[in-house]
Amino acid sequence: MNKTQLMVASAMIAAFSLPLLSAAQAGPAATPKFEHEKCFGIARAGKNDCQTASSSCAGTSRRDKQGDAWIYVPKGTCDRVVDGSLMAKK
Repeated sequence: MNKTQLMVASAMIAAFSLPLLSAAQAGPAATPKFEHEKCFGIARAGKNDCQTASSSCAGTSRRDKQGDAWIYVPKGTCDRVVDGSLMAKK
């Protein structure tokens, strides 16, 4: 993937995720209305959509790119994001 494609993919994810991340609250994030998938290992600290091995609420991840923290992304985009995975990492 070239630099331009990576930037476009990152911008898409940011645009689609921003409404979800800004509404983070105790408990799980609302399921988005678009076709989605859970993408592990790309959320910033405190910006995950739900459950990790050490917590059960949205917005509680402790570090950037925590392997078991996920966010909703448009279906088919997780594999295009650097460090993104459809399965939790340890």
